[in-house]
Amino acid sequence: MATTKSTSSETKIKSKSNAAKDLKDLFEDSLKDIYWAEKELVKSLPKMEKNATSKKLKTAISLHLEETKQHVNRLEDVFRSIGVKAKTEKCDAMAGLLEEGKSIMEETEAGAVRDAGIIAASQKVEHYEIATYGTLAAFAKVLGHKDALKLLLETLKEEKSCDEKLTSIADTNLNSKAE
Repeated sequence: MATTKSTSSETKIKSKSNAAKDLKDLFEDSLKDIYWAEKELVKSLPKMEKNATSKKLKTAISLHLEETKQHVNRLEDVFRSIGVKAKTEKCDAMAGLLEEGKSIMEETEAGAVRDAGIIAASQKVEHYEIATYGTLAAFAKVLGHKDALKLLLETLKEEKSCDEKLTSIADTNLNSKAE
């Protein structure tokens, strides 16, 4: 049986000088990431709506754009509730997901196939947001940020609802049309 030798540089990552030192720092850093992500979604959702052809999908995207604007405002309330100035920090995960969504639109013909691709890309975004808001809510609970927890759970509920709505649209014959 062959064994592989690993060096410490392959398994251990050196922390940056400004790395989070505790859960409070990680919570605040994560808030900055999702704040950036939500602001970028406000810019990206109209492009997705314009490229969708299904009326149901266009409506769902339009409604979620309005919700996303509320998520931005709600995150500002979260920052205020913990006494921290609202700031963004580029979220590499969301940047990648949005780039993938753009690529899907470029690589598909307008119609049911593109709509199916838009739904797939959108659900990846929703799943990322669900994971992020769930984690942030858990952090807020541990840190005793009751107001922030309430706000984060409200957004989490809306993200889950959007994901369910996208699944419903895909399941109601859209994916079959794309076949």
